[in-house]
Amino acid sequence: MSDRTVLYTGKTSTTGGRDGQSRSDDGQLDIKLSPPGSGKPGSNPEQLFGAGWSACFIGAMGFAARAQKIALPADTRVSAEIDLVQGNDGYALQARLNVSLPGLEREVAQSLIDAAHQTCPYSKATRGNIDVAFSLV
Repeated sequence: MSDRTVLYTGKTSTTGGRDGQSRSDDGQLDIKLSPPGSGKPGSNPEQLFGAGWSACFIGAMGFAARAQKIALPADTRVSAEIDLVQGNDGYALQARLNVSLPGLEREVAQSLIDAAHQTCPYSKATRGNIDVAFSLV
């Protein structure tokens, strides 16, 4: 990793695990955590992962759109579904990203999704590690 330049470091600290609290060092993130499906107040790691990935993915599609000299629709939306699963090998994640690019031709929209999946840091981090499906909605 010596040939890489750090652009930003997000710093968070969590106590209490899935029943705890997470805070960022700058105070911009301060959330209560709760286990999925518990009905308790708070977010869970799967929701937070989905929010981060979908935001990053929109940025990557914007990068691809600029490279193709097209405008990314203002109402672009990525809805992430992150599943916590259990199998013979223990716990794992799987994901579905549902992408809405209103007003773009289907093949143009698909090209943006494909390009974004190659450049988005979350996509790179998960590639080959979890099952991921993309849908153009």
